[in-house]
Amino acid sequence: MAAQSLQFLAPAKLNLFLHITGRRADGYHELQTLFQLLDYGDQMEFELSAPGTIALHISSSNGATTGVPLDNNLITQAAELLREEAGNPALSASISLHKQIPSGAGLGGGSSNAAICLLALNRLWGLNLDQAKLCELGVKLGADVPLFVRGKSAWAEGIGEQLSPVELGDGWYLVVTPNCSVATAAIFCHEHLTRNSQAIKMADFLAGRARNDCESVTRKLHPEVNQAFEYLSRFAEFKMTGTGASLFSRFETEASARNVLSKLPENLPGFVAKGIDSIAQCYS
Repeated sequence: MAAQSLQFLAPAKLNLFLHITGRRADGYHELQTLFQLLDYGDQMEFELSAPGTIALHISSSNGATTGVPLDNNLITQAAELLREEAGNPALSASISLHKQIPSGAGLGGGSSNAAICLLALNRLWGLNLDQAKLCELGVKLGADVPLFVRGKSAWAEGIGEQLSPVELGDGWYLVVTPNCSVATAAIFCHEHLTRNSQAIKMADFLAGRARNDCESVTRKLHPEVNQAFEYLSRFAEFKMTGTGASLFSRFETEASARNVLSKLPENLPGFVAKGIDSIAQCYS
């Protein structure tokens, strides 16, 4: 346990499309999606603390902590799951989270935090578990967690845990989040959700033959999302990530993305981020 303090970026993600292809007997949905990682996210710091204690401290500069409980959240669940795997109840950690990713936005903030917690504490505690084992633990916390454990943009199938890394190239994204929080479970349980989309290939996505099957349900349940779509359409084509609420558009340059951001009203806060193929790019 030579390392006493570790700092990581917990990146946000976008679903560039999302097709629901079926529903399993256990209630999970089969899907296809293309995950794009961003160079924007939450800052996390990990230190050893008093034996047996796991403490979490949360801060934010933009109100993003709303909806993040101090107890029984994905970060503390990840730490406790890893400690249980290690079989050592004396393992400890003090975790600081500076939240930037809004909750209920479809940007993967909770899953990213959980994955980074697994990676960091695996190192801090000197457990030396391999990536495959951390993914096995991660999927118990959420279907998106293995994406962030692997740390690479990816084509995903199954419930989202079957990942094939992809290189999507440079691109800038404007991400806008209406003032509402979308409950993923409510969208996936909705009677009008499309659950029989045909499987596609990457070529179909590149040719524009892809969509987000959750969009129509989210727009119906959350008028703020529908209104944001209508307003943003005057500037560019926007799409929804995950089950929402965030909407995004891709731009060739940072300047063009920031130009649109500067024109948006206060009730449509957003950020500009670069798409990355690997989280390693944030540390190079």
